Amino acid sequence: MKALRSHEAGGPETLRLDELPDPVPGKSEVLVAIKSAAINFPDTLIIRDLYQFRPPRPFAPGAEVAGVIEALGEGVTGWKVGDRVVGLMVFGGLAEKIVLPASRIHALPDGVSFDSGAALLLTYGTSIHALKDRGHIKPGDTLLVLGAAGGVGLAAVELGKAYGARVVAAVSSEEKAAAARAAGADETVIYPRQPFDRDQAKTLTEAFKSACGPAGAQIIYDAVGGAYSEPAVRAIGWEGRYLVIGFPAGIAKLPLNLTLLKSCDVCGVFYGAFTERDPAANAAHVAELFALLAKGTISPRITATYPLERGAEAIAALEQRAAIGKLVVRMGD
Repeated sequence: MKALRSHEAGGPETLRLDELPDPVPGKSEVLVAIKSAAINFPDTLIIRDLYQFRPPRPFAPGAEVAGVIEALGEGVTGWKVGDRVVGLMVFGGLAEKIVLPASRIHALPDGVSFDSGAALLLTYGTSIHALKDRGHIKPGDTLLVLGAAGGVGLAAVELGKAYGARVVAAVSSEEKAAAARAAGADETVIYPRQPFDRDQAKTLTEAFKSACGPAGAQIIYDAVGGAYSEPAVRAIGWEGRYLVIGFPAGIAKLPLNLTLLKSCDVCGVFYGAFTERDPAANAAHVAELFALLAKGTISPRITATYPLERGAEAIAALEQRAAIGKLVVRMGD
């Protein structure tokens, strides 16, 4: 089999396409022939040794896949060869085949493409966990989404609307604003590229406040970080929930007096740990996501696909924040 692997810490250009023997599933594991793998922001970090986990090299990046079970390990029940599945892990997805614990896969419903299946788990899984479990979203809430045209951002916009919220989408360009509106956003804010000075930060704060309305945002979904976080927190409503999703613009430093003045909560969202700690709750979320997908309430926006040998280009495009929605690498038909 072929795999696109990291042999040294560095950018996408350091990845190499390797020929490897097929892996063999062990006890409680399955061998999946991967058809599609989605690219996510952690993939840009893990190859540079900047992620929370540092796999031993060489390794293939890629955390969410869709494919077909090719072999079953000892003791696996409830699955058979030929089943269509999706799987979520930390790394290993940019390969033609992967061994996964049977506990880490979910059935891919008939009629859902491999591309859509691969693009669903991490982004929508993160967003449903964030909004329901950490943000306690309810109808009538105002939800401010930073980075609303990325994979997790568009998922948050769609799910926010599905749960009855008024959604304000914050993005960096009019093209991205159009994508957020197409996903259901009620209003958009276009923010400048950082770094920006104190006056620009104040202007952004006022833009967020104006868009969110007099009561502020009950939930802020921050998938950007950096200099954008503080202006967003200044637009939060009384007892609002500020959800910490990720930091492509850098790790933010917040004045904690703002949390006192708004009596608001700062909530970390670590989806990977949640899936390990509460697999039953995660499985229920995945089932709900597939039900919403079947109704057409949500629909992963896949803006580009790449063959495996060009997978590094997909990671580079995401790293440069040039992508809208999801990028998918295809290993098969």
